[in-house]
Amino acid sequence: MNQKYKSIDLFAGIGGIRLGFERAFGEEIETNFVSEWDVHAQKTYRANFQDNFPIAGDITAVDEANIPAFDICLAGFPCQAFSMAGKRQGFDDDYKGLCRGTLFLDVARICEKHKPKVIFAENVKGLLIHDRGRTFQIIKKTFHDLGYTVHTNHDKTLNSRDFGVPQNRERIYIVAFRNDIDSSRFTFPKPTDSKKTIQDILEKDPVSVKYYLSTTYMDTLRRHKARHEAKGNGFGYEVRPLDGIAGAIVCGGMGRERNLIVDDRLTDYTPVTHIKGEVNREGIRKMTPREWARLQGFPDTYKLPLADVHLYKQFGNTVTVPVIEAIAKKIKEVLDHAEQHHREQGRMERDVCIATFVGARENTRCG
Repeated sequence: MNQKYKSIDLFAGIGGIRLGFERAFGEEIETNFVSEWDVHAQKTYRANFQDNFPIAGDITAVDEANIPAFDICLAGFPCQAFSMAGKRQGFDDDYKGLCRGTLFLDVARICEKHKPKVIFAENVKGLLIHDRGRTFQIIKKTFHDLGYTVHTNHDKTLNSRDFGVPQNRERIYIVAFRNDIDSSRFTFPKPTDSKKTIQDILEKDPVSVKYYLSTTYMDTLRRHKARHEAKGNGFGYEVRPLDGIAGAIVCGGMGRERNLIVDDRLTDYTPVTHIKGEVNREGIRKMTPREWARLQGFPDTYKLPLADVHLYKQFGNTVTVPVIEAIAKKIKEVLDHAEQHHREQGRMERDVCIATFVGARENTRCG
């Protein structure tokens, strides 16, 4: 019977990391604890994962002793400012001093209690240079102090565009194995050969007129871009070619406007929402939440139960599932090898015990 790995999903969002691991591990993984504070993300999560336990809200209020034992910690923790209260002593302070006031502290205290086999973390690329690199040093030192190995090849920046989705999205991934597990064979996945374009993720049928920008809003965007161009900045809206890839989708600022497309399938320009001006005739529109879901590698079976405003935020904040899946497969190889080695060691020890016992009985008879 195959090993059943238990996992917990911290800062779960809408379950993108979990989904990637479930694709990689199949029936060999089971989630037994989930934490996410955002109530809207919780609703999307519940619509797609049928767990028989409630989603914990504020992780800082959860006693680590009340979390079930687990083998794999999934943690896409926010990059808050790290306390440098111990910086005068260099990095000799423990994590409770260095990480105080951050949500990473909760990852550390939970893993200190349960000692899972592996900790998987995802964050923005900027984590590497946050506070001149000291934040990343603190994270790696904390894992080391807790009894985990983070080799130089156990953290890496990967781009989603290299894993079968048409989105230019760089994120840092960290894999920490418990010291008693031989992780020397771990390597991050290589880019795939699958190169998709925006055309591949478009809705099959024409979309609602509500996604098309009004003439008034287009004028506003053009003026905004012109002001920044005059200052030598590259800010402003952008219309992406359908045979190209999207920029990183984000939940705030110009997230949607930086990934506009031209879709000339609209035939009825009658507004369905209150707009200023009229619907533009250039075919310029925002991508839909389903298209954003596809940019992040979520399957079309993934349910989108909430209003667009929440879905844009959720998919802008989540992870790219195929990237997670590719890394998780590499993690599984290490864990499966360690489990096989453990079983072989057990068999050898039993064989030695049996041989010793039999030999002792033979000696007794001969005596």
